[in-house]
Amino acid sequence: MTLPTITLDELRAKLDAGDDFVLVDALAPMSYARSRLPGAVNLPLEWVDERAPRQIPDLDTEVVVYCVDLECDSSVRVGERLAQLGYRNVRHYAEGKTGWVKAGLPLERGGA
Repeated sequence: MTLPTITLDELRAKLDAGDDFVLVDALAPMSYARSRLPGAVNLPLEWVDERAPRQIPDLDTEVVVYCVDLECDSSVRVGERLAQLGYRNVRHYAEGKTGWVKAGLPLERGGA
């Protein structure tokens, strides 16, 4: 399964416009607590089955998953698992946190 992707510019435009979607940080809780893309929720693979139905109850919700960078596959695994659970609108931001920072964009930091 190949997840549809979303570019940095598309993701930034969605955030700037206040679009209704869920941005999922697929990294470990400690990494999420240190820094994350603005508005992201933490959903590492081991939490998906239990927490996704509570955090994202509507299977038609647009979900964008990311992790560190192109080499990191946590976001792909989380996105594929969400799709297996029936989520119909999952996209992957492959450049992840590294791409976001390289573009000069801010991260949220501190407590979850």
